[in-house]
Amino acid sequence: MSFKPPFPGIHSIVFALFDEHERLDRAAMRKQAQISVDLDVQGMAALGLATEVSKLSFTERCAVMEWMAEDVAGKKPLAFTIFGSSVAEQVELVKVAEKNGADWVILQPPMVGSFGAAEYIRFFGRIADTTSLPVAIQNAPAYMGRGLSAEDIRELTRRHPNISLIKGEGSVVEIERLIAVTEGRLPILNGRGGLELIDNFRAGCIGMILAPDTIDHALRAYNRYRAGDEAGAEAAYREVLPAITFIMQSIETLICYGKRIFGARAGIPIHDRGPALRPTEFGLKLVERYARELGPYSK
Repeated sequence: MSFKPPFPGIHSIVFALFDEHERLDRAAMRKQAQISVDLDVQGMAALGLATEVSKLSFTERCAVMEWMAEDVAGKKPLAFTIFGSSVAEQVELVKVAEKNGADWVILQPPMVGSFGAAEYIRFFGRIADTTSLPVAIQNAPAYMGRGLSAEDIRELTRRHPNISLIKGEGSVVEIERLIAVTEGRLPILNGRGGLELIDNFRAGCIGMILAPDTIDHALRAYNRYRAGDEAGAEAAYREVLPAITFIMQSIETLICYGKRIFGARAGIPIHDRGPALRPTEFGLKLVERYARELGPYSK
């Protein structure tokens, strides 16, 4: 099945799951993808910050694409984040994404140096021009230390029309401004673990891209909001907010504690690939409590 943009709804972006030898665990990755597909999320994704993409080799990134394509099997729109330090590396990975049936790709700024907006606009544009896939830009200056302003994004998408979505990682106030500057023509999916979930929809986000730790609760809130039950959506969000707040102190806490909450709920042992934030004894007690309160995965 071929899916077309703008890809609304709740998308699950998978964690990188490792075995005790710090190798990617194929069986655990398959089980993780199946959980989200069974929950009937609106989309699937891989190789973003939650997937610890910067710790994965080029070969491992290609393997994750192949595994996701196999596990999702065309049931949901499939996106891959493209991480790389040069135009050539990102173009090569876009071709791998195309080969594995991606419905869209998300370009990350290269994590080398720090440059002005004009340089990032040229960088993204050169990659976008090599593919017919819909392209999104991951704009996460708070997490990645580099990004574009709303005006820069408007100019980028004017020059390169197939850059047709934004993967945001900003506050709802920042997201609302981006929507206003682009006059609502650019579909935006926010992240940040689901913080300000309902207000993101009110601001005009078409959806969210979230790790699977609390995704069933986010999906429940989204479905209620979409059905017109705003009070029910707010209630569902309030139930999960303490866990989201604990998890989303930083990307490192997401990887350390969010992944462990997912593992506890999914019955998957969690192993770190160094360097990593190591859990404290108290932190593990919080993981146990939140996993118990969130309960087993269910629609």
